Amino acid sequence: MGILSRFRDIMASNINALLDKAEDPEKVIREFMRSLQSDLGKVKAETASVMADERRAKAALDECRAEIKKLQSYAEKSVEAGNDEDARRFLERKAVLAAKEAQLQASYDSAASNAANMKQMNDKLVSDIGQLEARHAALQGKMAAAKMQQKLNSIGSPMSGAAESVFGNLEEKVNQTYDEAMALAELRAGTKDDLDELFKEFEKSTNTSPDDELAAIKKKMNKNE
Repeated sequence: MGILSRFRDIMASNINALLDKAEDPEKVIREFMRSLQSDLGKVKAETASVMADERRAKAALDECRAEIKKLQSYAEKSVEAGNDEDARRFLERKAVLAAKEAQLQASYDSAASNAANMKQMNDKLVSDIGQLEARHAALQGKMAAAKMQQKLNSIGSPMSGAAESVFGNLEEKVNQTYDEAMALAELRAGTKDDLDELFKEFEKSTNTSPDDELAAIKKKMNKNE
């Protein structure tokens, strides 16, 4: 099933929690970035195939339902013409298709679920990459500020008070940039659907016999007379 087999792992991953525990955040960021970019590439490569499966499953289901509707119409017209035997044959064929419809519905539900999962994984990976980029930018800024502070400390000039002020302003600017980038990443991610909503119950077809349907058609016609 390709990348879909990793759906739950991808959706459950928490980049910020993992980075907060990392001893070498910059190294971890680089590793995560490569992994996320690889996963995103696989999602994009497999999405077209998954969407095509969904379209084919929907087309087959719609075709089956149209045939069932047509057979029902033929059965009713046969009864109107007084030809019960033909009506029964149409209804028997309709019963066979009704069983097939349940199978096609199951196939479509599965294909639609896969397509929805691909969309969720794409959005999650894009969001995670955005968060990693924000964390990396903030980390780089803090490292630059730390190096500047080290240089100022080594100079030991009487301007140390001003130097500390400069360092504080720089660190505040870095933190502000990081917070803004994180907020933007969250906005891009958007809201996520509950996983449970992706698994729909398969429709249950009624097991009505052709003779029962024939009787129902006659009863309907008698009422209209």
